Amino acid sequence: MRSFLLLLLIVVVLLSAAVFYRKLPAWQQPAIAIQEATKEEKELPLHGFRKKLSDAAISIIDNTIIYDGSYYSIGYPGGDVDARKGVCTDVIVRSYRKLGIDLQELVHKDMQSNFAKYPQMWGRRSPDTNIDHRRVPNLARFFERHGESYAATHNAEDYRPGDIVTWILSNNLTHIGVVVNKKSADQKRFLVVHNIGGGQVLADCLFAYKLTGHYYYDGSKKPD
Repeated sequence: MRSFLLLLLIVVVLLSAAVFYRKLPAWQQPAIAIQEATKEEKELPLHGFRKKLSDAAISIIDNTIIYDGSYYSIGYPGGDVDARKGVCTDVIVRSYRKLGIDLQELVHKDMQSNFAKYPQMWGRRSPDTNIDHRRVPNLARFFERHGESYAATHNAEDYRPGDIVTWILSNNLTHIGVVVNKKSADQKRFLVVHNIGGGQVLADCLFAYKLTGHYYYDGSKKPD
């Protein structure tokens, strides 16, 4: 009888833990998100720039990257923080650089001529090549101005590999990632390469946070 009651108690505890865990937001479930995202999935036929950007983002997946949003003095153009460190915006910058597109330089040139059109959130009076391209609101504004902007819907069919998406997290921080040509375990959504603290990873997180932007930029349009 005691053995039966002990077994019953263990089952109840495990079920309660499972229910609680599934209620957690995706950013608090990194192990499951990454594990499910890295299963072998069928890729859809994809060509052109969308394929290149998707492949570039996948190529920089590295869960050992240390999340570090500190201010660093870096070179220009082509500057980057220590390769062992990074934040969500560095995923975008590094993916585009694989294709010869330097967002550090492009954002800086656009801000030099159009500083007032960019978010004024940091008390600066002029552009800064060290940090401007590492801020989500600045990248979003650049993509709005020189790329294509789409509605940030909750319809999975509206998103394609090569798209850039932005979110706002529950702690009111902004976030950004690249949609890639891998599907979720249920085959309903494309996966995303991003860095939210667990390295540059592939995850099923398209609708895990509040969407704020949906863009596509292929480098064809650049600041004057």
